[in-house]
Amino acid sequence: MPALPTTPAPPPGADAIRARGLRRTFGDTVAVDGLDLDVPTGAVFGLLGPDGAGKSTLIRMLATVLAPTAGEATVFGHSVVTERDAVTPRIGYMSQRFSMYPDLSVAENMEFFATIRGVGRADRRTRARQLLEGMGLDEFTTRQAQFLSGGMKQKLMLATTLMHRPDLLLLDEPTTGVDPVSRREFWRILAGLHADGRTVLVATPYMDEAERCTHIAFLDGGRIRQHGTPDEIKAKVPGRLLEVTAADPRAAMAVVDGVAGVTSAHLLGDVVRVLWDGAGDPAPTLASALAAAGVRDVGVRPVAPDMETVFAYLADPSTRAADAEPEVAAS
Repeated sequence: MPALPTTPAPPPGADAIRARGLRRTFGDTVAVDGLDLDVPTGAVFGLLGPDGAGKSTLIRMLATVLAPTAGEATVFGHSVVTERDAVTPRIGYMSQRFSMYPDLSVAENMEFFATIRGVGRADRRTRARQLLEGMGLDEFTTRQAQFLSGGMKQKLMLATTLMHRPDLLLLDEPTTGVDPVSRREFWRILAGLHADGRTVLVATPYMDEAERCTHIAFLDGGRIRQHGTPDEIKAKVPGRLLEVTAADPRAAMAVVDGVAGVTSAHLLGDVVRVLWDGAGDPAPTLASALAAAGVRDVGVRPVAPDMETVFAYLADPSTRAADAEPEVAAS
């Protein structure tokens, strides 16, 4: 598969994004609440959090689409408030909403967005061909955008975003509603951009995508609650993780959720994920409680923590970790 067009990436070490006290309100609603954030150059930085956590608002401020109510943010040292003209040429922003012209073809959309982003006439055709070949869209250049599949629409949006070779990609849940195969292909493309030294800030609701990031931050209530590498975040969840299988998983969850030593319990498919912070071996304790409640066909086994468990733990108000929003620094 042809390589995507590249240019020399910014030098590593400096922060691609730096925000201090960033705040945005909509009337009485606080969407982002005094947020501090450092994103190192070359990172794939994932933003996680429940709906309404402030992820989209944060990305829109960094993309200069939305002005902060208070605080400051810089992109490669330039203010998103006072130096927008220096910021916008270096970023590529993908919103949640499909923003291509539906009645234009793939090639026409590429030409249009390359033109408004200042790509010279001599470079447009070459870059468009390389990007569309690299994303598997070269056979669909004459198809109208409205007739593309969900995954193809997202790849077209990414292709147009990359036409001016941005140093920083700001992606707001780019694979929501896309089938698993297309999601994997989309992240293969992002991995290539990361290997080329590009910086990516991506909001995602998918925990398998969070595992692919070099850094992640968990947002809630407009503030950063936890941050670090995926392994560092997993290590912050206390106790041991177990999977409980049973003939009736919902009944099993209701039972184990009340057992002393269980920090949290949630359903993941047809198994119950149990976080245990008690003393001793949890397996016989849980098996005994389930048997006493008449739950049949019980199995209990330890498993390694994953991002699904981390997200469930951090999103639970009764077990949420620190309320502070610490600075997110390079690892």
